[in-house]
Amino acid sequence: MSTRRRLATWLKTKSPEARRLILARVGFTSDDDITPQDLARLLLQPRAALSLARFCTLPQHQALSAVAWLAAQRHGPLLNLWHDADPATRAVPRADVLDLLAGSDPALRARAAATLDALADTALVLPPHDDQVIVSTGLHAHLAEAAGLGRPAAELIRLHFNAPEVHAIAESLGFSKARAREGAERNVLGLLTDQERVRALLGQAPADAREWLLDIIGHGSQVLTHAYQARGGFGYQQAPKYAFRPGGSGDPNTDWLAARGLLLPAGPYDTAEVPIEVAVAALGELRVPFAPEPPRPPAGLPDAAGADGCAQAAATAALSQIERVLAACADQPPLLRKAGGLAVRDTKRIAKAAGVADDVTRLWLDLATQAGLLGLHAEPVQRPKGHRGRLPEPVVSLLPKTEYDDWLKRSPVERLVTIIATWATIPAVYTFWPEEAGTPVALTEPDDPNAVGIRIAVLEALAALPPGKGVSADGLPYVTERAAWHRPHHFAESGAGDDLVGAVVREAESLGLVAGGALTGVGRVVRDLLLSGEAWTSPEPALTAALAVMLPPAQASAFFQADLTAVVRGMPGPELAELLDDVADRESEGHAVVWRFSGSTVRRAFDRGHEAGALLARLTEVAEAPLPQPLEYLIKDTARTHGRVRVVRSGCCLRSDDEALVEELARSQALRTLGLRKIAPTVLISAVGEEETLTRLRAAGYTPALESETGVAIIERAARRRA
Repeated sequence: MSTRRRLATWLKTKSPEARRLILARVGFTSDDDITPQDLARLLLQPRAALSLARFCTLPQHQALSAVAWLAAQRHGPLLNLWHDADPATRAVPRADVLDLLAGSDPALRARAAATLDALADTALVLPPHDDQVIVSTGLHAHLAEAAGLGRPAAELIRLHFNAPEVHAIAESLGFSKARAREGAERNVLGLLTDQERVRALLGQAPADAREWLLDIIGHGSQVLTHAYQARGGFGYQQAPKYAFRPGGSGDPNTDWLAARGLLLPAGPYDTAEVPIEVAVAALGELRVPFAPEPPRPPAGLPDAAGADGCAQAAATAALSQIERVLAACADQPPLLRKAGGLAVRDTKRIAKAAGVADDVTRLWLDLATQAGLLGLHAEPVQRPKGHRGRLPEPVVSLLPKTEYDDWLKRSPVERLVTIIATWATIPAVYTFWPEEAGTPVALTEPDDPNAVGIRIAVLEALAALPPGKGVSADGLPYVTERAAWHRPHHFAESGAGDDLVGAVVREAESLGLVAGGALTGVGRVVRDLLLSGEAWTSPEPALTAALAVMLPPAQASAFFQADLTAVVRGMPGPELAELLDDVADRESEGHAVVWRFSGSTVRRAFDRGHEAGALLARLTEVAEAPLPQPLEYLIKDTARTHGRVRVVRSGCCLRSDDEALVEELARSQALRTLGLRKIAPTVLISAVGEEETLTRLRAAGYTPALESETGVAIIERAARRRA
């Protein structure tokens, strides 16, 4: 029976959910089921196997590398990756793999065996896997050199050293001066390939140098160092040559090893490698690096007391900020640059209008766009009559979509589910912007294939913290190290470090997934959804349940205070928030949201069509106690003065029954740019249009109202535009 048929038979024993998870890790997120035969055919393709390997932990990656290295030693290099040969022809004995990973250590062998079994559960080790280990040809081709075993000393010396360096090593090892390179090289290799002589040499080494050698071997046999400098080469198909750097590398332990050939140039600039013969002599057996245990959390972690409360406040603030950012886009849509992304000045304007930092504003704009709440809209360019030339490019702006209106009507939990589900699976870390990338801009296309894997790994690292403990900024290196253990491929491919991991943690904190450096209940649900694959298919039920526990129900009432503030204890419902946003300014957010009333905010409400009596009635309905007198006086006083000046649209005119006020306006120096001229005791004309006249009057402290040609008051509400 072929490997493909055996794999299909094994897949039949797995649940449809398990098969869909394997399919998702290969790169397909469709809900459609796939037959075991088709899935088996897919998994044997090199690209599919490599996609699955991206989700391996460090010990799993090390185990697969050991299998590929052993197969290359036993069966030779893989000459044709796409040749339709049965992978079973490159099988290696399971016992040999365990020897290479764990030697004779019983506990370590048990961990290695468990690692191979885990790989078999994910179809990376193919059936049968009781006494043989079979992996896809794609893994043989790409992982044979990733086992962390150095190359033979003869190969490294021949490729990267000229005669003077060989003679220098021979002299350091105590050999007399040879006449030619061949003699010196023979003496050096004779020692380096003799395990007893290498052990004797290491016995004479400083203790720190021995420890440093073992540390290099345990981390893949290669190390970055300045021990060598280039001496030519670097041409097409030409191996680079190196010489010892005058003055050494700056590390005496590295220099001691390099001088005696225990550390040799690896090829890439500033990279050195321990020859495999030296590694075997130092370890006493042929071994590859194998780290079954993840890094342990450091001691003295701070308490994460009050994390749930902080997460609740962060989630509430995030939802409020997103609503304000989207409202600012609806009021004055930002423009798309020709080079891509939003204009920086528009982003800053939205950030100021929403009261949010620039980087957080960019995050909300990008997430809302990816969630389908914002969309691009190109204004059509009308061709003038008789125009035959090329029309200018249309102006593209960012507008709310019709889904935005539906989103606003949902409960706070449902609105936040949309944002968190988008954040979890988006292939980008938007708040991470390296200096070399230039000025940060919003609305960039997500294209980081490693972002989701790094996000999963960071959540896994935080989930491993002791209960009730979190990490501070000082503990970020541990999170990075632990996350890299969970997803070594993503970290190695992206070069991710503390900066990127810190950006992921900050984004998770802003959404309530992390608080006090610890994972919250919602954060654990997101991690589980990502690991199971449901984050791409059906995250809503689990997220809704978790957020319902963390967030209090939406509030429909507010407490109005005599200092002209309104306080909502918890998250305000959409109707309450809309009412208070119309008549007051948000002052603070968190466990409670505070609005402040002023003359300008009440005038704004009247400009939008509210009337004093109806407004007081609506505020009374949502008040937890009678409205304080100062608020009632403010609304009534503002209503009495509102509209005393009428801006008429006829090109434009101002009228008022208060002749003294008309005379005051005509003589006002602050309004001289309007060119006001009195044409009647109660009528003025302006040299500019009604919109600019209204703006200038309000800036000067007056409270005009817009009136139509028929004398009917016009409600100043911007037309709603949608992408």
